[in-house]
Amino acid sequence: MVVLDHVDKWFGDLHVLQDITLSIKRGEVVVVIGPSGSGKSTLCRAINRLETIDKGTISLDGQPLPAEGKALAHLRAEVGMVFQSFNLFAHKTILENVTLGPIKVRGLPKDQAEAKATELLERVGVGHQAAKYPAQLSGGQQQRVAIARALAMEPKVMLFDEPTSALDPEMIKEVLDVMVDLAQGGMTMVVVTHEMGFARTAANRVIFMADGQIVEENTPEEFFTRPTSDRAKDFLGKILKH
Repeated sequence: MVVLDHVDKWFGDLHVLQDITLSIKRGEVVVVIGPSGSGKSTLCRAINRLETIDKGTISLDGQPLPAEGKALAHLRAEVGMVFQSFNLFAHKTILENVTLGPIKVRGLPKDQAEAKATELLERVGVGHQAAKYPAQLSGGQQQRVAIARALAMEPKVMLFDEPTSALDPEMIKEVLDVMVDLAQGGMTMVVVTHEMGFARTAANRVIFMADGQIVEENTPEEFFTRPTSDRAKDFLGKILKH
């Protein structure tokens, strides 16, 4: 579904993605973990060209990523993205936030878009909040709305860039529960996260990055119990002690 082939990216002199080659199958849940500054978010953002790449190719569902223009906009509509910050439109209701894309981009009639949005908001547990504005919701609720908004476009792939890092601890579980539900439903997902519990339970594969490179990739069971690289052992030793 997603193929990165020898991808390189520089920010000035900083080589943030170094010869990344990665294939993600349809329905696979890939969790990307690693220390800060390892290139995880850049990798995630490159998949829908929020970050351009300097070398290599990225393709989605067999199609190379277009550089710009209508073709890129069309492709972006196929890729759902959920960020750290919820990026909801503050002046629009929750329902309007979720229907905007399907109406404007997909050309869905308003009544159909609203019916679908209502169903998705119910699915993520905030159906009763549809008439409210983002500021009236908790962070966890806003993030679940952001997930519903991405799903409303019927994406082929969902990208999550540290979706829980801006949330209070008690809100993290409610967002992760929605993500686990999605994963079990067969959605193709790439998740950059610090939530090791989610990586263990929901991932088909864990990618460990450090210094712009993929250092290790394995099943969650293998990675967490028998990491092979010193970098991964060091990283897990630090985070799993707390």
